[in-house]
Amino acid sequence: MNKTELIAAIAAETDLPKSDVSRVLDAALTNLSQALVRGDAVQLIGFGAFSVSNRAERSGRNPATGEAMTIKASKVPKFTPGKALKDLVNGAD
Repeated sequence: MNKTELIAAIAAETDLPKSDVSRVLDAALTNLSQALVRGDAVQLIGFGAFSVSNRAERSGRNPATGEAMTIKASKVPKFTPGKALKDLVNGAD
């Protein structure tokens, strides 16, 4: 499912216009992203939690040349699913 399909599904379920749903979804994603940039965690009870994890500097190899290189430390967004989401996905077998 892509963003357009998600907007259409939400609009159909809520009887709201797609333009309104699109604005709400964009605002939600913007606020979630800004919270992660600030280093805050975002927890949606029953769905999961978004956080930022620190990845240490490490050594690696350039896949094209095989040359050893250092990969810089970075921050990466992380999602941890909540129990309700895990149960829902595992129950869908």
